[in-house]
Amino acid sequence: MKIVYTDYAEETISDRKISKKIIEDALKNPDEIIKGKRGRKIAHKVIRNKLLRVIFEEDAKTYIVITVYYAKPERYMKK
Repeated sequence: MKIVYTDYAEETISDRKISKKIIEDALKNPDEIIKGKRGRKIAHKVIRNKLLRVIFEEDAKTYIVITVYYAKPERYMKK
C-alpha cells in the first residue's frame, strides 16, 4: 500500500523527530490497530517502552497519515 502524509502529519513528524521508516513499519506491522474517531484507524507499535500511535485513514490502495506521536503504552494498549 502507498503511504501519503498530510501537511499536518509532515509538520508533526518533523517537530517530534519521528522517522518515516518507523511510521511505515508501524503501519505495515502494527502490534494492534484500533478504531479511531471519524472512521479513522490507529496503528499501535511499542518501541523501546514507548507506544507509537499512527492515526490514519485508509482507502483501497493508500494509507493517509493524519498525525503521529508517542504515548505511554499502558494508557492505550489493550491487554
